[in-house]
Amino acid sequence: MFNSRLDPQQHKEALHALATEKFDVLVIGGGVTGAGAALDAASRGLRVALVEPRDLAAGTSSRSSKLIHGGLRYLEQYDFRLVREALQEREAMVTSLAPHLVKPVAFLYPLHEKLKDRTYVGAGLALYDVLRGFQRALPWHKHLSQKNVSEVAPCLRQDIVTGAIKYFDAQVDDARHTMMIARTAARHGAIIALGASCESLVRDGNRVVGAVVRDCVNDNLITVQAGVVVMCAGVWSDELHEKFGLKAGYEVRMSKGAHIVLPGSAIQSEVGIILKTPVSVLFVIPWGDKWIVGTTDTEFNGDRNEPLANRDDIDYILAQANRVLEPQLKYEDIIGVYAGLRPLVSRKADSLTTKLSREHTVDRPANGFVSIAGGKYTTYRIMAQDVIDLAAKELRGEVKKSTTDKLPIVGADGYGALVQQVPLIAKESGLSETTIVHLLNRYGSLISEILELIAQDPSLGQVLTSKLPYIRAEIYYAVSHEGARSIEDVIARRTRLAFEAENGGDFLLDSVAEIIAPLLNWTRAQKNESIRAYKVISENERVAAEELLVAVEKISS
Repeated sequence: MFNSRLDPQQHKEALHALATEKFDVLVIGGGVTGAGAALDAASRGLRVALVEPRDLAAGTSSRSSKLIHGGLRYLEQYDFRLVREALQEREAMVTSLAPHLVKPVAFLYPLHEKLKDRTYVGAGLALYDVLRGFQRALPWHKHLSQKNVSEVAPCLRQDIVTGAIKYFDAQVDDARHTMMIARTAARHGAIIALGASCESLVRDGNRVVGAVVRDCVNDNLITVQAGVVVMCAGVWSDELHEKFGLKAGYEVRMSKGAHIVLPGSAIQSEVGIILKTPVSVLFVIPWGDKWIVGTTDTEFNGDRNEPLANRDDIDYILAQANRVLEPQLKYEDIIGVYAGLRPLVSRKADSLTTKLSREHTVDRPANGFVSIAGGKYTTYRIMAQDVIDLAAKELRGEVKKSTTDKLPIVGADGYGALVQQVPLIAKESGLSETTIVHLLNRYGSLISEILELIAQDPSLGQVLTSKLPYIRAEIYYAVSHEGARSIEDVIARRTRLAFEAENGGDFLLDSVAEIIAPLLNWTRAQKNESIRAYKVISENERVAAEELLVAVEKISS
C-alpha cells in the first residue's frame, strides 16, 4: 500500500497532505528520535506526519561518535538500568532490526596496573556483558596479555600498557540509519515533509489541535490538523517551547562532543581503543580505512546550527590519546574535524553537563502536546515508544501497543541471504565484490534499487573518486529515493564525504551537482547556489581547523 521512497514528487505530495488531511500525530523534528516516533506511531496504525525544517539528521543525529553502545562510563554512575536497556537495544539492532547498518566493532581497554586494573575493569566488563540479557550476538570480553596487545595494537605504548581487555560494541553511520528509519515510517504510511518548519501551534481553547507549518522553499504557510503534536527537537527544545509559549517541566543543556578524523596510517591497530579520561572516556574508532577519535564533553552555549570544534577540544583529544599511543598523534595528521551537541536534560541550573543523566524525559506541557528530550542515540527506539505512549493518551479510542522491537527497518529483510551471494551479485551486475559489499552495508536488500539504476545507466556504476568507495549511483539515489534536496544533504549526510574526503569533498561538488541537478529540476542559478551554500559550511569548518593549526605553529615557534 505504501512505499519508502522519498523523492521530489513525494515531497510535493507530503506538503499537499499536510494542508488537506487530518493527522492523529504530528511529529516535529527529523532527528533519530523524531524519525523513531513517526515509525512507532505509524506502525500502530495511526495517521502520522513528520515535519523537519532542514534535513533528516541535520543536527545531533549526524554528528555522534557513530557508536551503538551501552555506555561503559554509566556503570561507574551505577546507572545499570540505562546500560541494560542500551545493551539490549544494541543486540536487537545488530541481529534483527538493522543488521545491514549496525555492525560489531572490537575495542581494547588498556590496562596499566596488572592486578588492580585487570580485576576492576574485568569485573566491570563482565557486568557489561551480563546486562545485555540472553540475546548475545556479540562475543564475550577477553583478557589479553602484554604480548597479545603488542600484536593486535602495536600503537599502544609497551612501557605503560601491561595488558588489555578486548570487548565488543557496535557502530553505525548515524545519519544513514536515521534516514532509513524515516523511510521505514514512510513505508508504514507516515508523511515525511522535509524543508517544513513549525512556526506556531494551533489551539482550540487550552488544547493544541495542530500547528502552522512553513514550506521553507516556497515560503507558504500550511495549517496542519492533528490530534496530538509530538516535539522531538533535541537541543532546540527550549527554544521551541519558548516560541510556542509553553512551560516545560525540564530544560535542555547542550554538551559539545568534538571528534577528529585521521588516516588509517596514523594508528597501528587491528581494533578500536577506549581510554578512561578525567571527565569521561575517549574512543579511538575504526571507520573504514580511517579513524575517528573523540569525544569531548563540554558545556556549549553557541550557535546550535553550527557547532564547531575549537583548539581546546582538539588539544584535549590529542593529549588524552597520546597518553598511550606511539607514535604520538599530531595536528598535521588530522584530515577532518566535526562536533555535535548532546541534549542533556537538566533540572538544576548549576549542574555540570558531565554529571547529567543520559536518560530521557517525556513531558506534557499542554493538552494535545507532548515533548521528549535527553537520552542517547542507542536508545532512540525506547524514547520513541515512550513519547508515543504518552501521546496516545491524548487521542480518542484505543491505540495499539508499540511493535517496533520486532520491526526491522527497510533494507534488513533478506540482508543475511544477500551477503552469502556477493560473488553472484557481482558477476551479474558487473561491479566488483568490494563494491557489492560496500552497497550491502549501506542499503541492505534495497541494493536491488541501486542495481536497477545502474542497469538503466551503466555510467552510474563508476566510482565517484578513486580514493573512496562511493559510486555515482549512490549520489543519484540520495535524491531519487532518500529525500536529499541539496548538495549538503548528499555530501554531509547521505554519504560522509564531508569528513571522509579531502577538503570536505569540495573537489567533488561539480560532479555531485551534475548528477542531482536534473532530478531536482534545478536551474543553473539554483545549482550554483547549492554549491555556494555547501562551500560556506565547508569553509567555516576549514577556517576553524586552520586556526587550530596556526595557533599550534605559533606556540611551537
